Amino acid sequence: MDMDILIVEDEKSIREVLQSYFLKEGWHVYIASDGMEALQVVEKFKVDVILLDLMIPKMSGEDVCRRIRETSQVPIMIISSKSREDDMINGLNIGADDYIVKPFRIKEVLARINALLRRIDMLKKQEDPILRLNQNDLVINFETQEVLVNQKSVKLTSTEFKILDALVKKPRKIFSRQDLSYIVQGYRYIGDGRAMDAHIKNLRKKIEQDPKKPKYIVTKIGAGYTFNSFLDKEV
Repeated sequence: MDMDILIVEDEKSIREVLQSYFLKEGWHVYIASDGMEALQVVEKFKVDVILLDLMIPKMSGEDVCRRIRETSQVPIMIISSKSREDDMINGLNIGADDYIVKPFRIKEVLARINALLRRIDMLKKQEDPILRLNQNDLVINFETQEVLVNQKSVKLTSTEFKILDALVKKPRKIFSRQDLSYIVQGYRYIGDGRAMDAHIKNLRKKIEQDPKKPKYIVTKIGAGYTFNSFLDKEV
């Protein structure tokens, strides 16, 4: 597998286990033991996915994630000993695509990463490269994953784009939180749905004129979410 991964972890034992495993799986591995080093790697090299610990020296993992999201949509998976649900929600809110609590099973980490990358690859192969909605109020380019709102570019995380892609391609279909979790991560999340709600909240902030009164991503109480719009395909 010709893929590049950046592992940001200050605990040497965990770092070495992850590095060894991904090398055996055929990945090219970059290593960073602190936040500043992580940003330097991202600036110098193109990586396909980032594993990011939160409690790292020099710059917190949260700040590293925010900084990366200013310029990049690279998939970010947080690995952290912070196990409260609020910690996970916060991690997703700052731009991470997934969150795994330590101690973790390394095969699960790899499975989640592969599911994430497969979904991104599928998005890049869409037949219809550009969709224009509501007289160009919202423009989505599926080849470049670029989104324009009122002709201004907005940056979505890879997870946010996957959610938007699923909703847009089947307008007015109601997706449960579990449906969207399966589309994004490749498995159905069993829980109260707050993680997916956090993604939806962030997505609305970026594409809706009034996130509190959304016209695109509509909540169906007790059922899930739907995309309420007609699509006009670019000729």
